[in-house]
Amino acid sequence: MTLTQWFIFFIIIQIIHGLGTWKLYVKAGRQAWEAFIPVYNAVVLMKIINRPWWWTILLFLPIVNLIMFPVVWVETARSFGKNTTLDTIFAIVSLGFYNYYLNYAADLNYIEDRSLEPRTSAGDWISSILFAVVAATIVHTYIIQPFTIPTSSLEKTLLIGDFLFVSKLNYGPRIPQTTLALPMVHDSIPKTKLKSYIADDNLATKDHSLKNKTLLPYLRLPGFQKIKRNDIVVFNWPVDTVKAFFQTPDRSYWKPIDKKSNYVKRCVGMPGDSLEVRDGYVFINGKQNELPDRAKLQFSYLVQPKSVQFNPKELADRYGITDRFGIINDKNTYMFMSITDKAVAQFKNHPNVESITPIKEEKGARDSRIFPHNPNYNWNNDFFGPLYIPEAGKTIDINVDVLPLYKRVITEYEGNTLQVKGNQIYINDAPANTYTFKQDYYWMMGDNRHNSQDARTWGFVPFDHVVGKPVFIWMSWDQNGKPRWDRFFTTVGGSGKPVSYLIPALVIFALLFGFNSYRKRKKANA
Repeated sequence: MTLTQWFIFFIIIQIIHGLGTWKLYVKAGRQAWEAFIPVYNAVVLMKIINRPWWWTILLFLPIVNLIMFPVVWVETARSFGKNTTLDTIFAIVSLGFYNYYLNYAADLNYIEDRSLEPRTSAGDWISSILFAVVAATIVHTYIIQPFTIPTSSLEKTLLIGDFLFVSKLNYGPRIPQTTLALPMVHDSIPKTKLKSYIADDNLATKDHSLKNKTLLPYLRLPGFQKIKRNDIVVFNWPVDTVKAFFQTPDRSYWKPIDKKSNYVKRCVGMPGDSLEVRDGYVFINGKQNELPDRAKLQFSYLVQPKSVQFNPKELADRYGITDRFGIINDKNTYMFMSITDKAVAQFKNHPNVESITPIKEEKGARDSRIFPHNPNYNWNNDFFGPLYIPEAGKTIDINVDVLPLYKRVITEYEGNTLQVKGNQIYINDAPANTYTFKQDYYWMMGDNRHNSQDARTWGFVPFDHVVGKPVFIWMSWDQNGKPRWDRFFTTVGGSGKPVSYLIPALVIFALLFGFNSYRKRKKANA
């Protein structure tokens, strides 16, 4: 829905609330009109049910409000003496319309100083769990989110088995578009094939937010920094279709932005840049991109041994090659992936290595898997571009030759209709020779250049797909299930060798645990 449609829906909800509670407001010593004033009625209701005013904020936070609404319905009933289990069930199952019965048919008295303590141990447990879920949902959705590294595309900086904390605050937290979803769950319920949200994933329309009545328009709160070149960024995979993308690149299957798969890559191209890949290296505006010292580029190589005693696994372990290797040419040549320049130099000096040759594609050799998947663009992983990265508010000339680069931006990401008749392009049914971009776009790549499905495969990442910035590795396990203690509680950014803050973190946790235990004992003895 549009913002206007959501506003109308909001006003309707306020009227429904007012009609169902105004007599309860009066019995609580308030004025009937207070039940109808948006937002103010919620603040007054918090006073009636003897709960803090800031609960009002929780009622307007998507996802969190799905938990808070049933709580408020139950608390309202209890404030007027309806404390039985049956009352609680009616309040929840009726989606709050139980208040209509209380408002018009029940003979009730307002209990001003009712006890807020749960009457049973089960009630205490339920209350504690409920508000723990609320707090965790707020943190997960708007502040910081845990994330696991599943692939080796950023090997040497981020390893497979690293568990990250991803900050939503740096670039600004997004308001969830999917208003009807389970908290702290992504696109499916764990261990099932069931969706975790309610939305029509099969809408064949360009502006899906207008057609799907359960979705909010894209909204993002202000962040305290912008994406910088070479930042590692977590984002929603733009082409996520849960189907084979290469088989159906113009498919109508669709998912809400915030439910697309999470990816993590390095941002090497910024809005307004001209980007090119030469021999596997990124050039920005004609100048080679310089990566931070923690980043280590890796490429694939063919290694020719001198004798049959060659042990590829032993060499891989010795030189820190964590990616796969294979045997080709009837066991006479080995292909290694994820080799850094340092490892290459060591390989060359190994007594049982005859030669080591980089595996690079030739310039002008077209790879059909490479963006923009068009026969007029003879690009591959090692030689790609140049192309312009769209910047919000900037206008470019557009014609049938450059259209393959920006067709998806114009249609899928910016919600326009597009047709080509002969050599004439029509955008929103009007002839177009230029196009002005509505938002910023970024170019995300992995450091493992021959084993990374990145922007070279699927193109630009819109800013509305950006999730956040990885800031901390809180845990790390190798592929054999052993902990990498030196990576526990290390920062993702910075220069030099990462430093573990595990011991200070354990000390802080111990102090917090001790303080909390002391506070509980003091409260019990009061």
